[in-house]
Amino acid sequence: MSKDFFADTVSAGRRLRASMDRGCVAAPGAFNALCARAIAKAGFEACYISGAATSVSAGVPDVGLLTMEHFCRVIRESADASGLPVMADADTGFGEAEMVRRTVVEYARAGAAGLHIEDQKFPKRCGHLDGKELIPVDHMAEKVRWACAARSATPEGDGFVVCARTDARGVEGFDAAVARARAYVEAGADMIFPEGLASEGEFEGFAKGLRSVVGGAPVYLLANMTEFGKTPMIPLPRFAAMGYSLVIYPVSLLRVAMGAAARALEILKREGTFEPILGQMQSRKELYDLIGYTPGEPWEFPGGGARP
Repeated sequence: MSKDFFADTVSAGRRLRASMDRGCVAAPGAFNALCARAIAKAGFEACYISGAATSVSAGVPDVGLLTMEHFCRVIRESADASGLPVMADADTGFGEAEMVRRTVVEYARAGAAGLHIEDQKFPKRCGHLDGKELIPVDHMAEKVRWACAARSATPEGDGFVVCARTDARGVEGFDAAVARARAYVEAGADMIFPEGLASEGEFEGFAKGLRSVVGGAPVYLLANMTEFGKTPMIPLPRFAAMGYSLVIYPVSLLRVAMGAAARALEILKREGTFEPILGQMQSRKELYDLIGYTPGEPWEFPGGGARP
């Protein structure tokens, strides 16, 4: 069976679950479709759509300013371009329970394999900033239940992964984060995302603590390996050893790209030419190879079966 056949006949959610069942999956963050295609070409099994990266790419801060339709466009373009299952940030669900239901349906139709919603009050803040506020546990549990029920509303929802993120570690403490996670699993969450953990020991303790209170209930765990935040740099194999299923790198590629762009602009401003850094650029041939384009030949849209 070819990869294309599998991708075209099995839902994105089922493909992501299959990858996580085999081992810990790294999901680099894609801030546009071309980036998602590069992630696929590099051999990764999944990619991630970050609320922070999507927001700053639109020139606004990560405080919940963008619409659900904006996120769906980025998800659709990235899923189509890459052929990968996409885990997507849904912030606080774009509203109350009814909007959470709509978000699941629209994300699934856009090609997402799953989403995570968080237990912050709106307007939300970046998970690695202080000053966050949380909604009541029962309010978040209601959102989780609506999200899980919404999967049956569309064929693309088969296997859709509902992930509940808790920001309680930085607000109510570590034990409260575990307790909230338990409530979200009981409400039906397939995956738990403990945000803002401050050490490797906390990641390990959270995994053990959650599994001890949910008994035999199956639950995936997501870890956020972001830079310049509260979490130290932890390698993927260590997350795997601690029992995490998916590790996201939400803003890493955007930071790399924008760092390079800023340095290049300094050179252009100073020297009036990009010639000194031509060797650091992606060549025309490399760009065409990435998007699967040969000049003079018809180009097949990736959704038609052409995959990186």
